[in-house]
This record gives sequence, structure tokens and C-alpha cells, in this order.
Amino acid sequence: MKAMVIYDSQYGNTARIAEAVGRGLADGAPAHAEVQVVHVVAARAQDSAGSDILVVGSPTQKFRPTAPIKQLLKGLPKNALRGVKVAAFDTRLTEEEINSHGVLTKFVDVFGYAAQPIADGLAKKGGQEAAPPAGFYVANSEGPLVDGEWERAEAWGRQIVAQV
Repeated sequence: MKAMVIYDSQYGNTARIAEAVGRGLADGAPAHAEVQVVHVVAARAQDSAGSDILVVGSPTQKFRPTAPIKQLLKGLPKNALRGVKVAAFDTRLTEEEINSHGVLTKFVDVFGYAAQPIADGLAKKGGQEAAPPAGFYVANSEGPLVDGEWERAEAWGRQIVAQV
């Protein structure tokens, strides 16, 4: 089994979540499995298409994934992920933090977070959902991660492998 986690990160929080997901994938996978965690700049579309499991994550920026993640997804040929189990995640503000800014609540209700557009992009390229899109919380826009999110991300990675 070959699994790849591709991520973008602005302040290091999404990178930490990607590492935790990768660890969870490795913990739940057979002993001979290969798990790579790769920054989007180093990722190549053909590498990700050759995986059995592909997980893609981004910080939520302006209610969407970052431009490099959107470019990666756009660059995948049609049906490049046929037969690949896929999952998407993002890092985002806590609901408490969003609610404290009033107007953000309305924008989130309309536009959502980065994980869903990533999941939609993966499905559009033929990927089969291995887990629903997930969001992991940061204390404020630059972090740090909320307590327990590393462990939750690791458990989510194990859940993905269990579905495959």
C-alpha cells in the first residue's frame, strides 16, 4: 500500500496536522506500507495519482484552500485518481473564535471551509472518498493548534486506513 499526504501550510499548523495524519496512516497500515507527507510545492501530480490513498490538506484562507492546493487539483488529469481512496482536511478557526467576529459566521455559513472544495476536487478527478472532509482547529489565525488536535488528526489517519 502506498499513501501520500499533500499539504500546504502558512504558519506550520497544517504541516503539523499533515504529519499527524501521516503517522496515523502509517500506524494503521500494513507493515510494508509506504506513507509520504509532502508539501504541495514538492508534490507532483503523477506521484499522487500512483497512490492507493491520497489525503490533501490546506489552511482555510478566505474560506477556500490555498492557491497551490487549488493548482495541484486543477493540474490532475481527468480520472487520474480512479481507484484511489481520497480524503481532505483543513485547518480553521474554532467556532468560538468565528462567533466572536460576528460577520465571519455569515461568511462561513455561505462559503464554508477549505476541506469541502478539496474533497470535491479529488472526487472530480475520480477519487473515492475514504473519509468525510475534516477540519482541525487553531486557536487563532496563526495558531497554535488547539489542544488535542494532533491526536485527533492521528486517529483520523487510522480511520482512513481502516476504510481501505
